[in-house]
Amino acid sequence: MAVSPTAAPALTTADLYRRLLREAVAPYAGRFLLAGVCMVAVALSTAALAWLMDPVVNRVFVEKRADLLWPVGLAVLTVFAVKGIGAYGQTVIMTQVGQTVLTDLQNRLFRHLLQMDLTFFAQHRTGTLISRLTTDIAAMRMAVSTALTGLGRESLSIIFLVGVMFYQDWLLATVAFVAFPATVIPISLLGRRLRKVTANTQEQTGAFMTLVEQSLSGIRLVKAYRMEEYERGRAERLTTAIRDLVIKAERVKAMASPLMETMGGVAVTIVIVYGGWRVINGTTSAGAFFSFITALLSAYRPMKALANANASVNEGLAGAQRLFGVLDTGTVMAEKVNAPALHVTRGEVRFADVAFSYGGEAEALKAISLVAAPGKTTALVGPSGAGKTTILNLIPRFYDVAEGAILIDGQNIADVSIASLRNSIALVSQDVVLFDDTVRANIRYGRSDASDADVEAAAGAAGAHDFIAGLPEGYDTIVGERGQTLSGGQRQRIAIARALLKDAPILLLDEATSALDTETERQVQAALDRLKQGRTTLVIAHRLSTVAAADQICVVDQGRVVETGDHGALMASGGTYSRLYALQFSTLGAATG
Repeated sequence: MAVSPTAAPALTTADLYRRLLREAVAPYAGRFLLAGVCMVAVALSTAALAWLMDPVVNRVFVEKRADLLWPVGLAVLTVFAVKGIGAYGQTVIMTQVGQTVLTDLQNRLFRHLLQMDLTFFAQHRTGTLISRLTTDIAAMRMAVSTALTGLGRESLSIIFLVGVMFYQDWLLATVAFVAFPATVIPISLLGRRLRKVTANTQEQTGAFMTLVEQSLSGIRLVKAYRMEEYERGRAERLTTAIRDLVIKAERVKAMASPLMETMGGVAVTIVIVYGGWRVINGTTSAGAFFSFITALLSAYRPMKALANANASVNEGLAGAQRLFGVLDTGTVMAEKVNAPALHVTRGEVRFADVAFSYGGEAEALKAISLVAAPGKTTALVGPSGAGKTTILNLIPRFYDVAEGAILIDGQNIADVSIASLRNSIALVSQDVVLFDDTVRANIRYGRSDASDADVEAAAGAAGAHDFIAGLPEGYDTIVGERGQTLSGGQRQRIAIARALLKDAPILLLDEATSALDTETERQVQAALDRLKQGRTTLVIAHRLSTVAAADQICVVDQGRVVETGDHGALMASGGTYSRLYALQFSTLGAATG
């Protein structure tokens, strides 16, 4: 039975905080420390402005000390300058850190995705994974840079401002802060609710990205079947759901504002009434009271900012939960420690009682035993769904067998390094994958260190050089997404050139000519014949005429090899192969008669 990728257990909030600090903050501790110095400068400056209200009111306005006008004015100017420089420094540093964290996480996640097995991609939608790479990591960046900056700066500002308030009038400060603790619990509850809404939003965003990717990549099918309205309806349902979730999230975030406004109003009212009464009765000075009220009003803004930072942190934690969920998902195709390299001397491929199933479903292969002789061509034929492509997919270890073993020159492929195994195999399939890059780069995918001369030689052997030379930029022509600027035959010959350049001893051909017209198929088949020379080749083809010359034909049916032999022997036996052959050619004759 095939094993699913090992999913990681869900992380608690405390685990998420610790991991974010360890993996996103700790590597940049030096920059955070420098940003912290700037934050302290901003916080101290904010508190100093409130403290300066005492001498401004008492010494300048009440005592009318003209000699203090310039000293106090310059002190205020200095404080504002220090605050501005500190704010600039922390903004620049934290922006750099935030973008670096974003880049590092994206690179780390992309590297991880490239290492995952095909089973993983069968279980995860492309749009969802793209959402992890974009929206989730962006939310984490906000949590690490913007939110952490806010938490640090605003917390320090509150501490210093509260210090000024207690310095000026500890009794009044105690009275003023009775109301604020009451806001902590509801804001905390709002944060948890926001994280849940954000997680749902990100899920729906992933689904929408998947829909867009599928609809646009399959736009010919959409138009051919006039399904534009159907796809539009699916998109509108998802975007409407995302809209409603975003509105809900903003509503939850906005609820923090009336809480803070109400509590702030209560505190300021108490201070004005009680503090004014004390000034009137002469128990405190007007300067001390104005310094106190300035500190209180100044503290209100960072308190409100902390509530907003809490929302950003919870949005980031929702993204972190999903991101770490992918990063912690283990790969099924674990390589043995110090696995030796595969050494291909002859190129024999042997299946020994191999069984396999996809994700616990019914067995796709049952006790498969076959031998692909070195330097020979072995064809796999049979009805659709018989298991032919599965056999090919097991050779490069795209999946692992459930039972039995696959041996190359007597070496179990499960015991050798995956890199050496795949270096020994070239694959050409019906569904040619070309990247939105130059023709040269697509061919060089076969061997990244190949010279331009090697690339052109491979293209020539594949019968592709002439048409490539006729392209607008020759080998430097961009082929477009999935090679859509080229015909099917041209794409196929570039894929063959790529396989020729790799020069691997084992060749896998999966329906390499089935989608081509007769003339193009003839050209591609000639290129394939050159490619197969001297290589162990396993080929799948529905057109039995294309494999009649194979050295060995294995007939696969319902996950089993039911017949083996060359074309003549199988036709003479009158078994499954001869019936398939007769049926195919009688159908062909009826279609052309």
